[in-house]
Amino acid sequence: MTTYNSDLLRLLNERGHVHQVTDAVGLDALAARQTVTAYVGFDPTAPSLHIGNLASIMLLRRVQQAGHRPIVIMGGGTAKVGDPSGKDETRQMLTDAVLASNIASIRSSFERILRFDQSDTGALLINNDDWLSKLGYVELLRDVGKHFTINRMLTFDSVKLRLDREQPLTFLEFNYMILQAYDFMKLAREYNCQLQLGGSDQWGNIVNGIELTRRMDGKEVFGLTAPLITRADGSKMGKSVSGAIWLNEAQLPGYDFWQYWRNTDDRDVGRFLKLFTDLPLDEIARLESLEGSEINEAKIVLADEVTKLVRGEDAAKSARATAEQTFAGGGMGEDLPVLDIPPDGIRIGAALTALGFTASNGEAKRKIAEGAVKLDDTAIDDPGFLIEAPAGGEELRLSLGKKRHAILRKG
Repeated sequence: MTTYNSDLLRLLNERGHVHQVTDAVGLDALAARQTVTAYVGFDPTAPSLHIGNLASIMLLRRVQQAGHRPIVIMGGGTAKVGDPSGKDETRQMLTDAVLASNIASIRSSFERILRFDQSDTGALLINNDDWLSKLGYVELLRDVGKHFTINRMLTFDSVKLRLDREQPLTFLEFNYMILQAYDFMKLAREYNCQLQLGGSDQWGNIVNGIELTRRMDGKEVFGLTAPLITRADGSKMGKSVSGAIWLNEAQLPGYDFWQYWRNTDDRDVGRFLKLFTDLPLDEIARLESLEGSEINEAKIVLADEVTKLVRGEDAAKSARATAEQTFAGGGMGEDLPVLDIPPDGIRIGAALTALGFTASNGEAKRKIAEGAVKLDDTAIDDPGFLIEAPAGGEELRLSLGKKRHAILRKG
């Protein structure tokens, strides 16, 4: 493992957050002698971020823990363009009103994980629309565009991969990397921001910002990317069978969020504890060394700690209590998702899909055929089975496999 002198790079490195650094020696020396201001950008394309974004938020948390200043950039301006990185098609265009609503909704996630105050290391949340929407087109071309060559831009993965797949790349999206580079230059100029952080797919955009800042203002700035977070089975972090694992309660119930982490693959437990919790490394070493059924202790700790960080302590306690009632006591659990059954009933496949347990009625039929679906612990093998609305205040429990449960009530 690389040895660093600064608390910042030591902390990032030992927690597994470092993939590439533009000038590790220079950044290490800077962080060892003074407070560094660092930023990560997030485009508010939905009312909540998901756990794929959590790795980047944790980068900012580590910055603050090491005694430096984090800046959250809300991409109210760049979201109007759309980052082509990792995309096969053009993003949907969002209105100013939708973007403003998304930013307001997302802000709570940062307020739980970062400390916002007036101190030298207090986090800032800034909307890049404040300056990007004021840029004149000719001004941008003349002052910024001259520092970019089409030849170089075509070599970046965000552009090259789209073109290699023969997928359309609009001129609008092609400008995204210019706007992100401008952000870094603007932050370096206005906030003395010296470091941009991001996922490994942002390397090209970060390097562009470093070069633009040097050419326009003669300032030395740095970039650091975190590794792409994948699970042991090779799948990308942030998704489950039923969809994205959202950070906000409104988009995903607390129990489902907690349960996602509880279901972590044994091989991922230690790595995720380092990345997504503040537990001491010696305690993490103890937990990841557990074997057999004892590894479940580590998974419960992981689920508790991440849920506490993202949703709050009450949410973590409630989700764990629901899990204990559901799995140990055979009860219902207050945090289980609820589906109201209409007076004329609902087909079991439609109920599974309505709950998000399956992505389609076709998938629901397959799960039923596999014997994975139970109603009050009775296996259901008929995809056309009609669930009748329970009488009065009675409740039914619908289960998919051993880990997905929901409460059915009369609507």
